[in-house]
Amino acid sequence: MGPHGTAAAGATAAAALGTGTTLTAEIRRVLARVDAHAGRVAGEEPGATASRQAGATASRHAAQDSGTGAGRAADGSPGGTGTQRVSRDRDGSAARRGSQDPDGAAGQRVSQDPDRTVAPDRVGTPSEGRGTVPGAAADGPGAAPLDALVTCFGLTVFERDLVLLAAAQELEPTTGARCAAASGDPERTYPTFSLALAALDEPHWSALPPVSPLRRWRIVELDDASRLTTSRLRLDERILHFLLGSPYLDARLHGQLRRTPVPDRLPPSYDLAASGVAAGWTDGARPDAPLLVELVGGDLRSRADIAAAAAARAGLGLYALSAEDIPVDPAERDRFARLWQREAILLPAALLLEFGEPDRDQQAATEAFLAGAAVPVVVSSADPRRTDRPHGTRVSVPSLDDEEQLALWTDAFHDVADLEQTELRSLIAQFQLPPHVVRSAAATVRRELPYEDELDAAGLAWRAGMDEARVGMDELGRRIEPQAGWNDLVLHERQTGVLREIVAHVRQRAMVHQEWGFAATLRRGLGVTALFAGGSGTGKTLAAEVMAKELGLDLFVIDLSQVVSKYIGETEKNLRRVFDAAERGGALLLFDEADALFGKRSEVKDSHDRYANLEVSYLLMRMEAYRGLAILTTNMKKALDNAFLRRIRFVVDFPFPAEHERAEIWRRVLPPQAPVKDIDPRLLAQLTVAGGSIRNIALSGAFLAAEEGEPLQMRHMLAGARTEYLKLERSLTPTEVRGWV
Repeated sequence: MGPHGTAAAGATAAAALGTGTTLTAEIRRVLARVDAHAGRVAGEEPGATASRQAGATASRHAAQDSGTGAGRAADGSPGGTGTQRVSRDRDGSAARRGSQDPDGAAGQRVSQDPDRTVAPDRVGTPSEGRGTVPGAAADGPGAAPLDALVTCFGLTVFERDLVLLAAAQELEPTTGARCAAASGDPERTYPTFSLALAALDEPHWSALPPVSPLRRWRIVELDDASRLTTSRLRLDERILHFLLGSPYLDARLHGQLRRTPVPDRLPPSYDLAASGVAAGWTDGARPDAPLLVELVGGDLRSRADIAAAAAARAGLGLYALSAEDIPVDPAERDRFARLWQREAILLPAALLLEFGEPDRDQQAATEAFLAGAAVPVVVSSADPRRTDRPHGTRVSVPSLDDEEQLALWTDAFHDVADLEQTELRSLIAQFQLPPHVVRSAAATVRRELPYEDELDAAGLAWRAGMDEARVGMDELGRRIEPQAGWNDLVLHERQTGVLREIVAHVRQRAMVHQEWGFAATLRRGLGVTALFAGGSGTGKTLAAEVMAKELGLDLFVIDLSQVVSKYIGETEKNLRRVFDAAERGGALLLFDEADALFGKRSEVKDSHDRYANLEVSYLLMRMEAYRGLAILTTNMKKALDNAFLRRIRFVVDFPFPAEHERAEIWRRVLPPQAPVKDIDPRLLAQLTVAGGSIRNIALSGAFLAAEEGEPLQMRHMLAGARTEYLKLERSLTPTEVRGWV
């Protein structure tokens, strides 16, 4: 039967169903067929039996019939199903819906004439798209859900009536007795396939196989699969509630799927991305991946918001599933996939599959699940998936520009008093937060502002932004709470001036780049980058801490020796994770041990040099594009290639401190409240160690003095110096201890 024949059969079945028909009336119609067959089994005339059963039914439901609208509605107004269709049948069972079944049997139906078989007329098939069903009458459950079920799953007239017979077992108390009478067995008080084949209109055997719509989609189930025709038929509970107009997510999917709410509003660029996702299900559909869209970039919540908005535009709900929750076992995965696809049709809904970094088995399970998906799916991931299979339309989460960020912050803080436009622009220049995080920060400010005595609204907004921005960074680097100020630094005036200039570049970048227009003129290389070169303990990390405190930023120390990987591509991946997380709040990034990555490698001698150059180039590219301040530290400046150095805006040398500078460091390292006796910083400055070692010696001497219960004295410093020199594999010289030993 071709498509025109199928459509004609569907139209005929819809006309037979009747406009305004209730589910109760449909169940009674099917039970009348059962009663008629019972009469034949008992040897009575079908007409007499039907009249007797109809009279009994009429007397039992006389009062109810007056108000249930069991007949046809007068207005005949149609109603939409609001459901979606199954786009295709992955296991090939759709072949049975055509003009001929491949095996010669599945496409046939059993007629009341055992010598005659014809192909079943299906009320609706998955290839027909969405259908329109008659509206329900005012009283009693309407037949619209039934017609939607028929249309979406491509059920025949016989399969539809079989569903009604199974529903009658749950809704009509007399069904058991009627089934027993029709079966000729008083113990068989339930519907069976054999009873349906004998009693219902247009029966066909192809309703029984596991690949048939009734069993594939678990619309009806057998109590005992070993007795196909005589086992009790049960209507799935979820289907029963659907027919009665009580939609809900199947309880067997609870704990794996969760509803994703539709956001109230989206920034314009996110809204455009949502349109791209919705269009990907239709305009960008291909035969190999018709309903699959890949959404990449941004954070997990932003991707979910975009997907939920796209689903809403398509008239769908959205449920989220973690790829880790997909069963690895093929049989379990197939059952889960069928159950979800049925839910997607009934609700209707799309699926948001959150794709992380699964292991090999989970990756294979996810790919198999997606290959069998016949309903709308959005694959959400930070990076594009590496797969040989079709990935569908790919939509990237865009970055919000400054105007969108300003509108976002203005809307979130609209009811916060005393927050000026200039202060909002300063926040935007520092933070690149997604919409839901900005709203969370605003909620924090509103909650804390009435009880805050020290910070104003702008200060609280800055602190809230910092708290939100550092989420995800702690696992990537070591965070230092900035405490040190400019007075803690002992540096030549030249170096201190460069550090203050770096601070000015970071602090004023919003004015220079945006208000003065330099961003449009220069376009690239707008990030503030610096290289701190000097030996260990010369103050590189301390200088970064001072700058972070001055700018009100977090300081994250990233050990490049731990980031660099011997595996190709892994170093870039690790660096991308660091910069992507840091972009949210523009934290000050201090890349320690840059020598692990840098070196004189511009001359490519082998593949290792080539990939090392790629890694360095990627790091510098991300530093140049970074919104915050990125600093590299090295102990061997001369080992760095000049071509790389030219791409760094500031280079600050941290020389080994001279004797008078070491004396100043000694004065500043000893707290004023510490009990000291005869401590002479000028004599201690004779020790030829850098600032880091000076701090270690002072702390070690203090613990020794505290243990003795004595004030801190030079002998304690000498003991601390010997411990430090032992660590440095050096020996104290007479010159270093002259005058105090």
